[in-house]
Amino acid sequence: MTKEQVLEKLKFDVQLRGLSKHTQDEYFTKVKIFQNHFDKPATELGEKHIREFLHYLSTEKGLVSGSVNSYNSGLPFLYGATLDINLNCKQIPRHRKNRKFPDILDKEEIQSIFDACDNLRDKCILMTTYGAGLRLSEVASLKVSDIDSKKMQLLIRNGKGSKDRYALLSKSNLDILRDYWKEYRPKEWLFYSRINTGTHITPRGVANIFNKYKNIAGITKDVSTHTLRHCFSTHLLESGVSIFHIKQLLGHSDISTTCFYLHLVKIESLNITSPLDLLDGNADD
Repeated sequence: MTKEQVLEKLKFDVQLRGLSKHTQDEYFTKVKIFQNHFDKPATELGEKHIREFLHYLSTEKGLVSGSVNSYNSGLPFLYGATLDINLNCKQIPRHRKNRKFPDILDKEEIQSIFDACDNLRDKCILMTTYGAGLRLSEVASLKVSDIDSKKMQLLIRNGKGSKDRYALLSKSNLDILRDYWKEYRPKEWLFYSRINTGTHITPRGVANIFNKYKNIAGITKDVSTHTLRHCFSTHLLESGVSIFHIKQLLGHSDISTTCFYLHLVKIESLNITSPLDLLDGNADD
């Protein structure tokens, strides 16, 4: 088989299994890069080459654990499902992921980003992302029909894991969406691409908007558009919203994923007294 034939067979298999469009694109891209790295079709490569490639990504390319593991998901699928070749998974371990606390923006910093926006469309995109705790792909692919002003919710279609869910629609978000609709009159997609007006804005386009106004606002923290989703969760927790309600709003399958945000909550916002201070000998007179 040629490299192109391998990719065509892979494309057929991911579509046959009904994997999400995002996963399909990820697997296709990862396998293409893998084959081009060795300039050989995957049928002529094996465990040894996969090990070398993953080591190269980690040591020479300097990719973080999550990125290395994304390759380590697509390649086993290629060999197991598409090429029907059994791999010794013990020889291809997943990269240990050390999850560090991400930088979180406080409410004043988020407001400063909104205030820096000199374009109603851009401001609306960022406010919707934060106000509903959306992923980049979710805010980019919103449709006008997804806005339910009566129930104050947004319909998120085909989110992560190919799941639909409802997200929060705040009053402030609805107000700016109405102003945006009056000025732009979007038809199908809520936020159209400026390059190709026939389709919606891309996730990269959303990221570029965030980075532009983050810099204008003078934010120096290591943050990205996804940080707005982290802030949505953390700020809700700090205001007393149940972790189970936040799980539903974020569309998490496992509560343990949502519980990570408990580590990001500021200690002072919890209003908790240490048991040490409650001992008789340490109690205030």
